[in-house]
Amino acid sequence: MGTRFDDRSDAGRQLAAVLTQFREQPDTVVLGLARGGIPVAAAVAQTLFLPLGTVLVRKLGIPGHPETAFGALAWSSGRTVRILNRPLLDRVLVHGVTQADLKHVEDLERTELRRRADLYLESEPSVAGKTVLLVDDGLATGATLRAAVAAVRASGAASVIAAAPVGSVDAEASAEEVCDAVFCLHLPGKFRAVGLFYRNFAQLTDQDAIAALTRG
Repeated sequence: MGTRFDDRSDAGRQLAAVLTQFREQPDTVVLGLARGGIPVAAAVAQTLFLPLGTVLVRKLGIPGHPETAFGALAWSSGRTVRILNRPLLDRVLVHGVTQADLKHVEDLERTELRRRADLYLESEPSVAGKTVLLVDDGLATGATLRAAVAAVRASGAASVIAAAPVGSVDAEASAEEVCDAVFCLHLPGKFRAVGLFYRNFAQLTDQDAIAALTRG
């Protein structure tokens, strides 16, 4: 394993090189998963001359282990879509996590999702009848991507293509279950974290993400 990308924009340009069949295609739109996927998506959209937007997502992390998702939320066209990892939920409930604990996590994430929806309102293009390229900076578990797929399909997307610079084998397989196609540049056998594949993987603010959408 080694560094593959200078930053998210570099990753997007490399990703665009395997997506040339979508270049200037009518009724095709690129959506970056907020926040980290937006600069990647912006570079993809700019290279392929496609419209750019975002889909808002929030991971539902297990209390005490927030990086492990028991589900995810996504916002599209004024509605919130929730997906859950039922087998994992059953296991964590057996090991002492309560339904109240999980509800508290979900309530917090729903509040944050609504806050962001107000900020990013003008960055949600219509996807009805369109091919949607869903772009993220990496696929760790696939939970947020699956929520994003469910959200854009509920909004009428004709087909959904997932694209990421790097991902785990399990996340890529999970994406294939719900997408029409998946493009992932690197699928390392030993995957620990998306950020390890970037020289610059700074956390993005809402202002950073909105600026990237505006430039795109």
